[in-house]
Amino acid sequence: MLNSSTTLRVGILGGGQLGRMLLQAAANYPVETFIMENDEECPAAHLCHHFTKGNIKEFEAVYNFGKGLDAITIEIENVNVEALEKLEAEGVKIYPKPSVLKTIKNKILQKEYYNKNEIPSSEYVITNSLAELNQHQDFLPAVHKIGEGGYDGKGVQLLKTKEDIVKGFDTPSVLEKMFPIQKEIAQMIAINEKGETALYPAVEMLFDPQLNLLDYQLCPAELEEKTKWKAEAIALSVVRNFKSPGIFAVEMFVDKEGNVSVNETAPRVHNSGHHTIEAHYSSQFDMLWRVMLGYPLGNTDPILPSIMVNIIGAEGYSGDVRYEGLEEVLKIENAFVHLYGKKQTKPGRKMGHVTVLSKEKQELIHQSNKIKRTLISKT
Repeated sequence: MLNSSTTLRVGILGGGQLGRMLLQAAANYPVETFIMENDEECPAAHLCHHFTKGNIKEFEAVYNFGKGLDAITIEIENVNVEALEKLEAEGVKIYPKPSVLKTIKNKILQKEYYNKNEIPSSEYVITNSLAELNQHQDFLPAVHKIGEGGYDGKGVQLLKTKEDIVKGFDTPSVLEKMFPIQKEIAQMIAINEKGETALYPAVEMLFDPQLNLLDYQLCPAELEEKTKWKAEAIALSVVRNFKSPGIFAVEMFVDKEGNVSVNETAPRVHNSGHHTIEAHYSSQFDMLWRVMLGYPLGNTDPILPSIMVNIIGAEGYSGDVRYEGLEEVLKIENAFVHLYGKKQTKPGRKMGHVTVLSKEKQELIHQSNKIKRTLISKT
């Protein structure tokens, strides 16, 4: 455990919106913050105490960045794990541990991890090339996921028929069997150095079918009690088997019979936990600082039910950003707008999010649809 009575030097690899929101929460705690990112105008750059321009995928850059720090966390998995392993061996605390990052950043290793630990997950085969993929036509319909480097819907292809195979990846990938899904849910879980856990209520996720990006999410998810307990037990099993402190997002599928299986896990703060900033007593960002500082885990109870809507770059617009409909959305009662400070918009890019709180589910859905129609990121 880190000494929580002194100011700690904590680094974040990546300076996007997740880093930005982590820094906003850090203002409440005795930490000196460091960011490394290639873009000097990234969303997190002006909020940290120290900014380093560098490539988070390069060994020397990550190692030199981390040498004088007490702890490091990430806002994206695609970082140089070897440098983090060396830093860990030299006494720098890494959240989560590099061994976890090594497993999760590679979707092949991630699937093998679920298999090894008897965690329910969809049937899969590994393909190393398009030629190899072509040999598994009888496995379709399936989802093809690139082994490393995919994010925000990139590196994922739905292959429904043999004609779709050309859309697959000519590199090591996972081919996952598709099955009827009633709901997609996600559960955020924090775990500290002592192995104590804190679970946020599961959220129901609805995706944009064109972009394969999260459209909006409802909290708490509407689940039968036995399905809810099943999801919690599976998510806890995923996290505990990593044997690492940190915060994790476990994305799961629920079928019509109430069976639950794991889709993917993210070893960091996550889009499916953004609503916790206003809707829960301790946000996912606050929670990670508590874990890293060795403080007691926070209260994950909801203050009110919520819905979170992503603000996505509009189709057909690339360039300097401007927001249409912002003033109208700010008039909505119990609506909280987060703009990520990105200066350039492009189709499908996450530009911000809005969280709405209400006791009434219909009101949440009504307001989320209104926000989707009203608030648009253009040029």
